[in-house]
Amino acid sequence: MWKQNEIRLQRFPRGFHLITHDVVSVLPDMGDMRVGLLHLLLEHTSASLTLNENASPDVRRDFETWFSRAVPEGADFWTHTLEGDDDMPAHIKASLLGPTLTLPVRDGGLVLGTWQGIYLCEHRDAAGPRTLLATLWGE
Repeated sequence: MWKQNEIRLQRFPRGFHLITHDVVSVLPDMGDMRVGLLHLLLEHTSASLTLNENASPDVRRDFETWFSRAVPEGADFWTHTLEGDDDMPAHIKASLLGPTLTLPVRDGGLVLGTWQGIYLCEHRDAAGPRTLLATLWGE
């Protein structure tokens, strides 16, 4: 079985946002899969996806703090600044984390560790809604 869905995510403020439920809730075909894979592609260059701890909100704050310090806005070495001080840093952060995740599916659901969740990592201050392409394959 192959299925593909476009998932339109709401507009999120800058930061790291758990979207596991947003993804799973719009993929009813996954409930019919015994074994397979879910591939997610975020169709944007200034946001990213990652899989990490889903319990403590401190993790989300610490991610934002680290990335903001590691890839500073307003640095004099950025040349791609037409869309604002957060533009090029957002592209760098997105490249570090990446736009895709591939996750296993078993018995109708994602196989995640106890404390794992899917994050949308929004690196812009004023980004719009984001789009994911979700591809399910399996049996």
